[in-house]
Amino acid sequence: MTTAMSAPFSLDEEVRLYNTNAERERYNLLSTLFGIIVTLDYLERAYVRDSITAAEYSPACTRLLSQYKTMLRLVGDDVPSVEEFMSRYKMEHPAALHRIRVGVPATVEHSSEAGPETGKWVAQTTQSFITFMDALKLRLRAKDQLHPILQELVTGYARFKGSKDWEGRSKMVSWLITLNGMKASEEITEEQSRQLFFDVEHAYAEFFRSLSGGKDDPS
Repeated sequence: MTTAMSAPFSLDEEVRLYNTNAERERYNLLSTLFGIIVTLDYLERAYVRDSITAAEYSPACTRLLSQYKTMLRLVGDDVPSVEEFMSRYKMEHPAALHRIRVGVPATVEHSSEAGPETGKWVAQTTQSFITFMDALKLRLRAKDQLHPILQELVTGYARFKGSKDWEGRSKMVSWLITLNGMKASEEITEEQSRQLFFDVEHAYAEFFRSLSGGKDDPS
């Protein structure tokens, strides 16, 4: 009779998390996702502490968010949500979680990289407003249809110095967070679409009031 004490088992033997190449790849993907979240949290805290400049932070944050989205597609059903993943592995990284939920760098969310506005910026932002409102008029509802257009709009809108004080900015960022939290194929409701159109149309009017010499004139 073979006892537990006499079983062929060595304490020096490496414990393997996987038995097949597919399992190994799965764990590699999950560990990469884990590392991206940790790095993003570190980056967010460094930016808040002024340990890095906005010029250093913005491209690094954009790259990490892009890598996060790529990894999320690769891991598929293994990660139903970032909240579930962080809870599963006991991750306490609130700064990273907030940035992932927003989906854009803090410099875009809070308009911290103000600079001289140009006619080109105005034209691009105007076109972004029109494109997004046209998309809603054409009854586009899915996250993967609306999110890229709204993200481009918010990014252009945030270039203007006065935008951090405009009511429309906070509403558009809020919608960006809502869309960012949806699956690619999920759709907003008809009621949400009408409210989103109303909020963006209001932001559009506010934007042009500022350019026409209103209190938030960016010039």
